[in-house]
Amino acid sequence: MRYEEFTLEGRNAVIEAYRAGKTIDKLFVLEHCKEGSMNTVLREAKKHDTVINYVKKERLDQMSETGKHQGVIGYLAAYEYATVDEILDKAREKGESPFVILLDDIEDPHNLGAIIRTANLAGAHGVIIPKHRASGLTATVALNYTPVAKVTNISKTIEELKKEGMWFVCADMGGTTMYDLDLKGSIGLVIGNEGKGVSRLVKEKCDFVASIPMFGDIDSLNASVATGVLAYEIVRQRMGK
Repeated sequence: MRYEEFTLEGRNAVIEAYRAGKTIDKLFVLEHCKEGSMNTVLREAKKHDTVINYVKKERLDQMSETGKHQGVIGYLAAYEYATVDEILDKAREKGESPFVILLDDIEDPHNLGAIIRTANLAGAHGVIIPKHRASGLTATVALNYTPVAKVTNISKTIEELKKEGMWFVCADMGGTTMYDLDLKGSIGLVIGNEGKGVSRLVKEKCDFVASIPMFGDIDSLNASVATGVLAYEIVRQRMGK
């Protein structure tokens, strides 16, 4: 089942979803629309901290499957998000040092799905994504086993997790070769945007910057592949190999 199949069209459908306790990831709203029922939609969206995108009618028409969007289309979450505390609790329950993957503005839903699967198989206790400017979740099998938390600010989340004894490494071509870093203990692996990499503010919060040795002619790895390579170097070191 794909994330895009959980589409809500029409003001009443969106309002009813909010009042039923459903999580709407993103809302696309007709710009400059100030009709009464639209104000109700926006009030509910702001109450639930939903990402609101104001768009032109042509964009909504293109997105609409029914042609009856009434100026609003919402994407209903295909998954119940966890909290950061719940991710840490999962590590405690297993008696393990926390291992968390944080994503700084991953845009491709296929990359996101692949990263969540990798996180599960590598034994990460959870994945943290930004509330804004992030790809929507796809309902992959791994989601049943891998907690995913949405946070308002990745940099502030890193600061808070450092108080819990975690330290952070981000992926960047200009960093220290990953084999020369100590990646054991309570660790957060930060992966950046497919094109721009890790943002400057997030990188400044990280303790180390890791690079993956590359010997070919292509200048970078896909974000999900880079996650896999670094995650399994962490696994190797955690296993004492």
